[in-house]
Amino acid sequence: MFKRIPVLSIFVLLGLLNVPVSVSAQALLPYTLQLNSEELEQQGLNLAQDAVQLVRFQQYDLALPRAQLATQLAPKSYETWFILGTLYVQNQELDKGIDALQRALSLEPNEAGVLFTLGSARFQKGEYTTAIANLEQGLKLKPDVPEALFDLGNSYYMLKRYAQAVTAYEKAVTQEKNFWPAINNIGLVKYEQGDVAGAIEKWQAAIAIDNEAAEPQLAVAVALYARGEKEKGLMMGEAAIRLDSRYADLEFLKENLWGERLLSETKTFLENPRIQAALLQSQDPPLQVEIAP
Repeated sequence: MFKRIPVLSIFVLLGLLNVPVSVSAQALLPYTLQLNSEELEQQGLNLAQDAVQLVRFQQYDLALPRAQLATQLAPKSYETWFILGTLYVQNQELDKGIDALQRALSLEPNEAGVLFTLGSARFQKGEYTTAIANLEQGLKLKPDVPEALFDLGNSYYMLKRYAQAVTAYEKAVTQEKNFWPAINNIGLVKYEQGDVAGAIEKWQAAIAIDNEAAEPQLAVAVALYARGEKEKGLMMGEAAIRLDSRYADLEFLKENLWGERLLSETKTFLENPRIQAALLQSQDPPLQVEIAP
């Protein structure tokens, strides 16, 4: 799981609208129709629903123009702006996303999903204090959303407010006991604070939930290697790279909130010839086998 992708907003988006979809909802509005304002608004909501269905199949490029047109047809509906803003954030057009989400919030100030998505967008822009404000405001309205608590913990983490970060992560796990990224990130906090044993314990707990998760496996490998258990660390590191070689990229790890101490020790670990060999092997193209006629 790449932790910086705003998964929350998409999940909220999918269940957002309860608007009946007409038979023609899959097509863009013909410009020749003479519709009154109520019909235009309904058509806009239908297009918004259409965009949601396209998101369900990850067809974001098709969803975006429908969402844009939906805001023109139903500009007083917070749902259309929420959907458009979410899609912009998904496409990393953060400024456009924030503008649309602010419009949605002005129409519906008490919609937690809008606040959560705004918080995610602000986090991605590095505006951590504003992200915290948006997320906490949303959590006052809907306190049991683990993804929002996770984003809140990440925002505190980036400000090195570690105690508050851990509290948010623990609340996320309380809501969803198998939410391993939050457990993993508690390990990141502990490692930066010098609690190596505590960090390893959290990472092992994350692995117990998902043994295909490369990140906590590599983190344990680095920690073991750094404290002298080199063979065990190398074996775990090789296995982690086979699962997902992206985690051998220091920049990718930094984006996933690995701290300075862990990154420094990871750099040394990745320079080991065995790890370099495992990385090269993971990047080899698959063999092309020709089958004789």
